[in-house]
Amino acid sequence: MANLGLKIGFLGAGRMSAALARGVLDAGLCEPSQILASDPDAAQRAAFQKETGGTPFARNAEVASACDLAVLAVKPSHAYEVLDEIRKPFGARLLLSVAAGVSLARIEAGLDENARVVRAMPNTPALIRRGASAYSAGRNATEADLALVEALLGAVGLAVCLPEKMLDAVTGLSGSGPAYLFLAIEALSDGGVEMGLPRDVALKLAAQTVLGAAEMVLATGKHPGVLKDMVVSPGGTTIEGLRALEQAGVRAAFMGAVRAAAEKSRRLGQGR
Repeated sequence: MANLGLKIGFLGAGRMSAALARGVLDAGLCEPSQILASDPDAAQRAAFQKETGGTPFARNAEVASACDLAVLAVKPSHAYEVLDEIRKPFGARLLLSVAAGVSLARIEAGLDENARVVRAMPNTPALIRRGASAYSAGRNATEADLALVEALLGAVGLAVCLPEKMLDAVTGLSGSGPAYLFLAIEALSDGGVEMGLPRDVALKLAAQTVLGAAEMVLATGKHPGVLKDMVVSPGGTTIEGLRALEQAGVRAAFMGAVRAAAEKSRRLGQGR
């Protein structure tokens, strides 16, 4: 993929910023000299520079004035003070926000009235370029801006464009989802250990099973229910296991987890 010819500035030099920067570098969209990052924590700046080769700064305003595109990657509680810092030096450029729960309207209110804003919800598998992200356009964002964001997020996994009203649901599903599945992998592994498997073997089998099942859904395009039925035989072991899961309410528990996390995201977005 061709170099974008843009300087990308990360406001916040944490793991998500490093993952996105590494993704665009590996995809050939930028060179290290085109990557900038700001963070008040010197250790974070040093780690980002070591990981990406990018140039670190202590002040957000320095990055905002030097970049063509800024990525707001700070905790939601810090987002507003960062926007205050960059409003004048950033002007009408493009900002991609990955700050959870901070709405487009609130971001736009903190920037120049002509600034272009796109809000996104990525997840932690972006760290290994297996992320799942959704993004939404602000009032001034252009088709070219959305294509650029698609390229950036696509460099670390799957990216889909959705209306902003759906981003809380995305947060509850794919944003928080890796934690649910880590719990499921741990539980499957515990089950294997209970039945006599060595811990390391049980963990590898559990993780590979979840990975393989997910790849089958994506590769075949078949509904998970169809793929499930392909594993089940009459009177066999799998249907017995599925009965135990249904009795335990696992399906409802996963649905409830998505709902709870989505509602929490909605509440966070109503702050300040």
